[in-house]
Amino acid sequence: MAQKPSIPKGTRDFGQQEMAERNYIFDTIKSVFRTYGYSQIETPAQENLSTLLGKYGDEGDKLLFRILNSGDAFSGIDYDSFRLEGTEDGYNSKALSLKVCEKGLRYDLTVPFARFVVQHQNELSFPYKRFQIQPVWRADRPQKGRYREFYQCDVDVIGSKSQLNELELVQIVDRVFTLLDVNVLIKINNRKVLTGFAEISGFPDKVVDITVAIDKLDKIGLEAVEEEMKEKGLTEGAVAVIEQILSLSGDTAAKIASMRTLMNGGSASGIVSETGLKGLDELEELFGFIDAAGICHSVEIDLSLARGLNYYTGAIFEVKALDWQIGSICGGGRYDNLTGIFGLPDMSGVGVSFGADRIYDVLKGLNKFPEGLRSSTRLLFANMGQQELLYVLPVAKALREAGVSVEIYPEASKLKKQFDFADRKAIPFLSITGGNEVESGIVNIKNLTSGEQKSFAKDDIQGIIDFIG
Repeated sequence: MAQKPSIPKGTRDFGQQEMAERNYIFDTIKSVFRTYGYSQIETPAQENLSTLLGKYGDEGDKLLFRILNSGDAFSGIDYDSFRLEGTEDGYNSKALSLKVCEKGLRYDLTVPFARFVVQHQNELSFPYKRFQIQPVWRADRPQKGRYREFYQCDVDVIGSKSQLNELELVQIVDRVFTLLDVNVLIKINNRKVLTGFAEISGFPDKVVDITVAIDKLDKIGLEAVEEEMKEKGLTEGAVAVIEQILSLSGDTAAKIASMRTLMNGGSASGIVSETGLKGLDELEELFGFIDAAGICHSVEIDLSLARGLNYYTGAIFEVKALDWQIGSICGGGRYDNLTGIFGLPDMSGVGVSFGADRIYDVLKGLNKFPEGLRSSTRLLFANMGQQELLYVLPVAKALREAGVSVEIYPEASKLKKQFDFADRKAIPFLSITGGNEVESGIVNIKNLTSGEQKSFAKDDIQGIIDFIG
């Protein structure tokens, strides 16, 4: 019995229609990146595990796809040395996996980018601006809008601490979604403010636990977030301080003013957070830039925005589609210490990542893809026989050299079959050039949408191009 073909859960095939639509997204995003002076790079799908581990927090480490060493990876393993104390068949799987797996599939594009910058630092001019469009992999539970293999479209600038770079990223997001005709909300917070949460709650050592919990607010609700923080060791009073922050309302200026009071000793704890105040200063400056720049889409401060990746140190961003229910479709932030892990300290960077697969789902759901994407072919030459075929071959060649996408039907079949082929591929123009046309030295072309038909001299290539657009 033949094996039933299948693909792993959390992955997808993309046919010609889907690829045309995906390339529309990629091409739009690339065009915007380039107008702001960013250049494209690529990095390998696999990185050394030492590059990836410890950069995304414990939860991120669990989602790394690890690659088994080539050959007999388990040969010569002393399993007793990995046995958990007090058990007969329990093993330290984490330590064992490091013994048999030295590489992993990249989890995102930012950590490989930091590795790239350090490794190639002598070849780069700083501030260095790059974009990267490649797949990443996460061993996550597949669900709507969440895949195990998906593309990211990253844009980063590194080597500058100026918040003009943050503004530029907001402008890029604004322009991309204007071109894609998607109504979005851009949410912004600052990780220094989140550090301030922990400090004024009296638990400065719990900033990661607090951040991870807050990051789940939209998914599990405030009560569950508070319960998780208590499970991590925060007291009722500490949780009450954080709840007070998360419940703040008003516009950007009002939220910053209220937060400034709390960070300056006005909370129940009476603790002052210099780090939190610094984060508020940065938010105030950034929103001043944004107001002056005239951003088209809505931009708001969201004090519950956490973004769980541990390497963020300043501004953090998240973008939500307003007219389609799905998770964030773009996000990122400022990182000051990422290259320091690889031996290049004091190299601050900031970037955002566009989630191409989620953007695809949004455009598909909202029917926002242009009609003309169904086929890249503009003109199909019907195959009317050997003599006619030899006649149209030079015409097809000239059109292709002029940049027009042209096909010739391979067999001299019935015209209905060739019409059906053009219809299935959404080819808008068809040339039916038979013996009479060959004798007259002309080419007939029909607009399959309007029904309009015109004849052109065989060498009138420009006339044909003008007609078929």
